[in-house]
Amino acid sequence: MSGQTKKRVELMTPLKNLKSLNAVLGKADAVFFGVEAFNMRMFSDNIKLDDLNSIVKKCHDNDILTYLTTNVIVYENEFDLLNKVLDNAIEAEIDAVIIHDIGVIEVVKDKDLPFHISTQANISNSRTANFYEKLGAERLILARELSLNQIKDIKCKIQKAEIETFVHGAQCTSVSGRCYFSAEVCGSQEYSANRGRCVQPCRRKWRVYDDQSNEFLYDGVFFINSKDLCMIEHVPELIEANIDAFKIEGRMRDPIYIEETTACYKEAIDAYYDNTFTIDKVQEWLKRLSKVYNRGFSTGFYFGQPKGSEIQRELDGNISNYKKVEIGKVLSYFPDRKAAKILLSKGKLQLGDEIFIIGTHTDTYLRQKIMSIQIKQKGNLTETPFIKTQKDRITVGILVDMEVKKNDKIFKLETK
Repeated sequence: MSGQTKKRVELMTPLKNLKSLNAVLGKADAVFFGVEAFNMRMFSDNIKLDDLNSIVKKCHDNDILTYLTTNVIVYENEFDLLNKVLDNAIEAEIDAVIIHDIGVIEVVKDKDLPFHISTQANISNSRTANFYEKLGAERLILARELSLNQIKDIKCKIQKAEIETFVHGAQCTSVSGRCYFSAEVCGSQEYSANRGRCVQPCRRKWRVYDDQSNEFLYDGVFFINSKDLCMIEHVPELIEANIDAFKIEGRMRDPIYIEETTACYKEAIDAYYDNTFTIDKVQEWLKRLSKVYNRGFSTGFYFGQPKGSEIQRELDGNISNYKKVEIGKVLSYFPDRKAAKILLSKGKLQLGDEIFIIGTHTDTYLRQKIMSIQIKQKGNLTETPFIKTQKDRITVGILVDMEVKKNDKIFKLETK
């Protein structure tokens, strides 16, 4: 089906910090993020409440919509702080908040603040969808456990609310993330997934004993360690199902992951609407996505109940064949020449290499192709010497596409 007459799907990407935002400018249609309270990724950097105005302004200046996640369980003594967060969101002109607690919905409605219903609400049928739509929700983030056909059925039975689904990133073994495993293991509700502090015990290896201390024997592999969702090759099917927004999971990921996943899905969406979506492009996108953090790829529940092959049994964490290697830092920046002097402390650089300049105490994020290499008294070079030890470190001049700051770190993705 041609995409020319259809409303364009929204691509929403996660923000961990301002570096993440800098990484997706010109790529994302919308971003979602949390502040220091009431979000499902409390172990992430998150956006400071005092910085909310400036973050939202920068997004709006770049035609990016902003959604604030306030989708945890809220207790009785927390509504004063919740009101402060929501009032700040209103002042910052946030586009919507993502929530699921009924009490929070009442507060948000009293403030006339647009809201989306979180996947935490586990919307799995049209009656539930209609209930939240009648409450005033502008968008429904459906349960992750739905098939594509079930999503289509729900979409055609609601009146005006938009539908959002996840297309990429980590998947929770539990139902739509509503899990108490972490809380039980840690002995505290403060480490509940529903409070944003999951310690991910499902990613561990476990031993099982009966009440007589007999150990259940198994092959030692992980058995509840879900692979990551990846729907890049099915973007046309998802668009034609009339899903309104695609969400990429990853507020705990670094800016390189956030940029690359956003770029690949934007290109896939563009290709659909341009009628240039091909298998060859899919293979290239999958290759790029496999270079950044991933646990292996799965289509989740979109095409039926996941099988054992949807579990990453061999490894915990990142299985990418690439790793981020720190190779140096910025010493100074020369704005008149758009050049930087860097200290190369590991490996080597050559023309055409791709590096990442990322601030430690700054908001710098730059993906830079090496177009020039200068070393004092040696002039222009095609590559640097190979740096084996700290005593071999050298200063190198390179051209850069934007301002970088002193002590910003420099990385390369290298094969493991």
